[in-house]
Order: sequence, then C-alpha cells, then structure tokens
Amino acid sequence: MKARLNRLSRDIWQARYIYLLLIPGLMYFIIFHYVPMNGVVLSFKKFNARLGIWGSPSVGWANFERIFRTPDALNAIRNTFEINLSRLIFQFPAAIILALLLNEMRGTRFKRIYQTVYTFPHFLSWVVVSSILSNFLASGGLINSMIVNLGGSRVNFLADTALFRPLLYLTHNWKEMGWDSIIYMAAIASIDPTLYEAATVDGAGRLQQVFHVTLPCILSTIVILFILQVGRIMNAGFEQIFYMQNAAVRKVSDVLDTYIYTITFKATPNYGFSAAVGLFKSVINLFMLLLANFTVKKATGSGLFA
Repeated sequence: MKARLNRLSRDIWQARYIYLLLIPGLMYFIIFHYVPMNGVVLSFKKFNARLGIWGSPSVGWANFERIFRTPDALNAIRNTFEINLSRLIFQFPAAIILALLLNEMRGTRFKRIYQTVYTFPHFLSWVVVSSILSNFLASGGLINSMIVNLGGSRVNFLADTALFRPLLYLTHNWKEMGWDSIIYMAAIASIDPTLYEAATVDGAGRLQQVFHVTLPCILSTIVILFILQVGRIMNAGFEQIFYMQNAAVRKVSDVLDTYIYTITFKATPNYGFSAAVGLFKSVINLFMLLLANFTVKKATGSGLFA
C-alpha cells in the first residue's frame, strides 16, 4: 500500500503542471455543482425561510407525488421528452453532416470562410436570435409583408402550435450547428491520410470514403457525444424556449425548465416542490445516460466507461 501511494505521489509530481491546469475546472464543479447538492434535501421539506432548509418540516415524498398529480407538470414532462427526442433526430446529425461537407471542400480558403460563417451565430445570445425571428415572422414582419405583397394572407407563425417546434430545431441548427461541428472536424483531422490513399487505390469514390473511412474513424466521438446528449434529455434548452414561447404555444412549448421557472418566480413560490421537480429531472437524466451508455456499448463496443 505504501509503495502504491509513493508511486501515485511520484506520478502526480511528474505531471504537476497538468494537474495545475485541472484546478480551475475542478473548483468550478466543486463550488457550483457539488456544494449546492446540500439543497437537494429541500425536495423533502416544506420550506420555511424563518426556519431554514434544515429546520423546515419534512414532508417525505409528498413533493414528488405532487408532480404526478399536477396536469401542468405532466404536460411539461411529456413536452420535454418529445422535444428532446426530436432534437436527437433533427439536430444531432446536423453537425456531423456539416463537418463531413466541410471536410470534402477542396479549397482551404473557402473552407475557412464557410466554417466562420456557420460558427459565428453561436456567439449570438438567444435574446438576439428570438428578436431577429420576431422581426422576420411577426404579423407585420418581413415574411408576412412579402406574403401580403404577393397577394397572400398573413400567417401567424409565432402563435401556431404546429410550427413552434420546427422553428426550435431550425433556429438551433442555424445557431449551433457550426459550433458543434468543430469537435467532429477535429476528429476528422486526426484520421491517418494513408487510409484515404489505400481506399483510393482500392477504387473507392469520395462518397464511399466517407462511409467506409471517415465515419468509422470518428464513430467513437459520435458515440460519446450521442450518449451525453441522451443524458441531457430532460434539459430541453431553457433559454431558447423561454425567449421564443408565448401564451398561444405554451401547451406545446412548456418544458420542465420553464415550468420550474414559472412555479418558482411567477406563482406563490413552493421551493420544496420546485426542488423536487429539479431533482426528478436530474435522476431521469442520470438514468437515461446510463441506459444509453449500456445500449450503445452493447451495439458498438464503445461507451463512456472502459
């Protein structure tokens, strides 16, 4: 045991500069993720500010039972699942496809220009993006003005429940697709060029090289990011939905994050119930992460854990 500790201490000292680089990230997680876990006990309390978290009376599982008795909470759970499952279909592959397309471009100059154009929207806040969307799609916006000038009738895009979710996926792809593709571009750049040369000698065309060289080589990256995405299935994108939703589409847009915000800040606050909804969301995320990792590892042999 002593020899093992000595060896560990020696290894840490030899890699001390790497561990120093890890300290800021570790401090962030400790301060903002682990220390606040004390508040989890609030899920089992009827919070009283005068008594504090630990002094407030315990209510057992009552706050969790209330989740399944509240129609708005059940609707938010359903919307969260539906929106995030659709995100896996319509958003997750978009970054992969963009990375493959950029990789197939011959000119380095144009590749950099396109990469910059696609990456730039990531640095815009959702407040700005939703404002742009409103200017284009509002009743008096650019699109409706064009429709009226062409002899058509105005369409209330932003209040149409059938259009709200497609707009979510389209705007997210426009804003984040370029940024998300960077990690795939990095994975593609690490592929051994001799693999492409061998494929060319064997008579493989560009499309065949994509399916038989590029995609298999970046499969581990795709798998890891897919598992992490499934592990966030109860996080439907609060900021985007919060700024894009309105009363007309609330039935299809209200997710757990916006529901927690509403019951905490726009109604008589019940902090115990809000904490219970948040803990429920985190537990489901953990379960989905482990389930996705187990399933994908069985199917591909690659997962988060060795």
